[in-house]
Order: sequence, then structure tokens, then C-alpha cells
Amino acid sequence: MAKFDIEQTMAWVAIQQLINDWGYELDVNNGLHIADLVTAECNYTVRGVPRLSRSDVAAFYKGRLAEFPDGPPVQRHAQTNLRVQFKSADEASITFTLVYFTTAIVAAGASEADPCAVADVVMDVKRCDDGHWRIAMFDSAQSLVRTFK
Repeated sequence: MAKFDIEQTMAWVAIQQLINDWGYELDVNNGLHIADLVTAECNYTVRGVPRLSRSDVAAFYKGRLAEFPDGPPVQRHAQTNLRVQFKSADEASITFTLVYFTTAIVAAGASEADPCAVADVVMDVKRCDDGHWRIAMFDSAQSLVRTFK
């Protein structure tokens, strides 16, 4: 059963906002500013490859955006089932379920509204010296992936 003191409750709210900002950044800016949300020396695994610095994370999303010469797809990341386990006052491990929708594979429409994938996400987050919570480690495993015919 979850039981947080007032400081942990305030940190939980900040961590929830960090995850919301992460999803918003992916959806609205195609990840171009995700580097602002990670620690300087992060371990951010995407497409099976660890990116170990802010500049590596920024380069990944810039390269990903270049994969779409006709413009970026519409995408939405919906997060649910957030669980927070505090390691200390300034560090926590979190898990959540990510439901991913995109037009990258199939154009949006009423018949194409199913999720593209569902992933189990694991992150370590920490409160940095400036007081902001940032992602220190990110990884995910897709538990469900839609097949396209």
C-alpha cells in the first residue's frame, strides 16, 4: 500500500509533471527538446540503443524527425498506471504503461484509431541541483504491438 509523507507527495506530483512534459514533448515537438528533461549523464535507451548524454538524446530525435521528409506524423503518448518507488529524497524509480498512437504507419481515421503499441516503461528520475526532476534512465519493452495489413 502506498504511503507517502508530505515531501514525497510533493515529489510525486513533480515526477508526474515530468512524465507529462516528456509525453507532451514527444507529441508536440517530436522529441526535439527531450534533452532538457534528462540528466547530463543519462542512460536513455530508444530503439534498443543506449544514448548516454543529453547531446546523444538530442541527436537521436533530430535524426528521427529527418526520417519523415513529408513532415512528422501525428503521434500521441498516453501514460497510465504510474508507480513511484523512492530510493531517497532526490531519487526514484518509476514504472508506467505507455499507449502509443501514430499516423507514421497508417493515416489517421476512424478505422485506424487503434493503438500502434503498448509498452511497459521503466525510468529512474532524480532531482538535480537546480531543483528540477529529470530522467536519469529510460527503457521500455513493448508488450503489445499492432500488426498492419
